[in-house]
Amino acid sequence: MKKTTFIEAITEALDEEMARDEKVFLIGEDIGIYGGVFKATKGLLDKYGAERVIDSPISEVYIAGGSVGAAMVGLRPVPEIQFADFITPSMDQIIQQMAKLRYRSGGQWTCPMTMRVCCGADIGGGLYHSQTNEQWFFSQPGLIVVMPSTPYDAKGLLKSAIRGDDPVIYFEHKRLYRWIKEEIPEDDFTVPIGKAALRKEGSDVTLVSYGLMYHRSMEAALALEKDGISAEVIDMRTILPWDREMILESVKKTSKAVLVQESSKTGGVMAEISATIMEEVFDYLDAPVTRVCGLDVPAVPFAPPMEHYFLPNAEKISKAVKKIIEY
Repeated sequence: MKKTTFIEAITEALDEEMARDEKVFLIGEDIGIYGGVFKATKGLLDKYGAERVIDSPISEVYIAGGSVGAAMVGLRPVPEIQFADFITPSMDQIIQQMAKLRYRSGGQWTCPMTMRVCCGADIGGGLYHSQTNEQWFFSQPGLIVVMPSTPYDAKGLLKSAIRGDDPVIYFEHKRLYRWIKEEIPEDDFTVPIGKAALRKEGSDVTLVSYGLMYHRSMEAALALEKDGISAEVIDMRTILPWDREMILESVKKTSKAVLVQESSKTGGVMAEISATIMEEVFDYLDAPVTRVCGLDVPAVPFAPPMEHYFLPNAEKISKAVKKIIEY
């Protein structure tokens, strides 16, 4: 076991999978010769060469489309979208090609590629470097969407994604890169896709979240304990397909649910989970399902006080829990 940061866990996963399978290659902007503070591919160009660590043009449609083509001929590309805010030029390739290739070919073709996407606020990135837009892909059958919250899951989920035969969009929250450290095994391991993690057991309310918001939810749960409120905390890890069984069973036990996401409230991941809870375990509920989300504004504000106002935090989550406890 060794203590590893979130970004180091990603680098290790890439390194190990490239060593394990020569079909794995990386492509993206500034992943080889250049790259700044968020460079998760550090050292890999020197180790594997320019044919497997490819500095692409500034063209997200090229990165995505070229990776789809490479996947179709038997390679396992791991393209990087430098910031989630710039993923829109590649949407046609993601939605019309990545997501539909297996279906439209009747299973004759697969698309084994893992698209890494740097996302998230709480770093003062402003309008075009702070988005969490996982909800855009949550409604697209054919895709797998993951967002790890810990170094262990970051490494294990990335390895599972690279080894799978279906397209994965792998969101990594930049706020977690060097903030979170954890002891993880040095031996090979994977984390199963589609399985949530029960991080804390509780009896009074279920908190569901992922990414950075898992940490905010845990902060709230620990604070609520001081007020005699026992919160169960579930980290989704995989957003699509999500772990219906774990979440619904938890809500049946606690009879209350607070769902937390960083992205805007309307049309988000937690809207679907809320609807499913209402449809399938309504009789167990003692209070309305509540969501704590980013605000419905066009973009994350740059000014720190406004960014703080936009984002969910432990205080907002605790307030939502106390409201439904008193319901």
